Amino acid sequence: MNWSLRRALAFALVATLSLSAPFLGRAAAVPFAVVAVLGAVVTDGWLFEVFSTAQDRREERLRTLVAFALAAAVVGLLVPLFEVPVGVFVASVLVVGYGDLGRRLVLQVRENRTLSMVGFVVVAAAAAFAGQAAVASFTDGAASYPEFVFVAASAALLAGIMRAFFVARDDPLVLATVALLLWLFAVLAPLSELPTALAWERVLVALAVTSAFGWVSRALGATSVAGMFTGVFLGLLAVVLGDYGWFIVLVSFFAVGSLSTKFRYEQKADRGVAEPNDGARGTGNVLGNSAAALIALLLYAAHAHVPLSGDVFLYAYTGSVATALADTLSSEVGGLFDAPRLVTTLERVDPGTDGAVTWQGELAGLTGAGVIAGLSFLLFDIGTTGAVVVVAAGVVGMTADSLAGATIEGRRLGNQSVNFLATLTGGVAGGLLALAVGLA
Repeated sequence: MNWSLRRALAFALVATLSLSAPFLGRAAAVPFAVVAVLGAVVTDGWLFEVFSTAQDRREERLRTLVAFALAAAVVGLLVPLFEVPVGVFVASVLVVGYGDLGRRLVLQVRENRTLSMVGFVVVAAAAAFAGQAAVASFTDGAASYPEFVFVAASAALLAGIMRAFFVARDDPLVLATVALLLWLFAVLAPLSELPTALAWERVLVALAVTSAFGWVSRALGATSVAGMFTGVFLGLLAVVLGDYGWFIVLVSFFAVGSLSTKFRYEQKADRGVAEPNDGARGTGNVLGNSAAALIALLLYAAHAHVPLSGDVFLYAYTGSVATALADTLSSEVGGLFDAPRLVTTLERVDPGTDGAVTWQGELAGLTGAGVIAGLSFLLFDIGTTGAVVVVAAGVVGMTADSLAGATIEGRRLGNQSVNFLATLTGGVAGGLLALAVGLA
């Protein structure tokens, strides 16, 4: 067993201390507080050798272990203070603790980044599921196994995505983010009102379909490894928190957007307007175009807790996705044509200039918004007026993207931030227009 695998196993064993939470009650944080203290005082010896990272060895302090233990202790304190379910605490800690073990086990066999991320997600999800099941058995609580699978898979995917960008020393950030997500799911309980058979169908179909789409997108070079897992994560949430229709709308954006990116890619590369990395979209790009839709989806799932109809958030969701596809097609198609004009002054500029538009690109963008509106018409029975609202929201968001590109992109904000602002604008426009015309 090499050094890295041994350290990962040691962290996984520390994470297993979370299973004592059902017995400790309000003192769930104590075992991790003790580990943090021990980690702070150990500076050499076999214990230091087992837990130390390369950076720890240089600094002669077990800072990584201390940070992980303190983060787990803080989340443990939330259990009595804010009545956070014990299962949330256990699953959050186990996902972070066991995920890296899964990654290291794969790397022992084969040096492959994609497979190592799969190992992270699979082992983390298995540990989180087992932890929730154990908590239910320890406390004689209701065992909602479909919910356990959904929570475990969501937590593992989110942790895996974050781990692709951060190092072990960022365990506190990953742990806190996963815990907040699972706490939200505990409040929403999205599967609790479904019959058990239907809940199982929703979760298993969601995992199978989103994983298949993720694999295909990766195989076709449409996404990076992290982008693939981000797409699977968003798709899983769309199916479970919304329904199959919500997923179809989202995946249609990914599919059509990816095809448009590959369309005449070499020609766009020669013109300097092509997406980098051979058109493979990473997590930043996926989230920049989908984060607003995710917010609308979460608000839809929580509409019983907010003073607005769920239909408002349906139009916000479709409006943000319509914006994403409209903006993508506008850029990918418009970049192939000469003589673009700056949207703010209408002066001629070079192709690829932020905020530049062509009439061909605008027409393509309108078509993209129409595609999402047509799907929404079929899937959500929103009627002709509702479809017009979705198209209008997409055009508003696409225009906002062009205006932001001409004024603030590159100076204050990057491309992904501008994409988020544009899709957020389209989503807000969709919700407000639906309210204005009496659809919600």
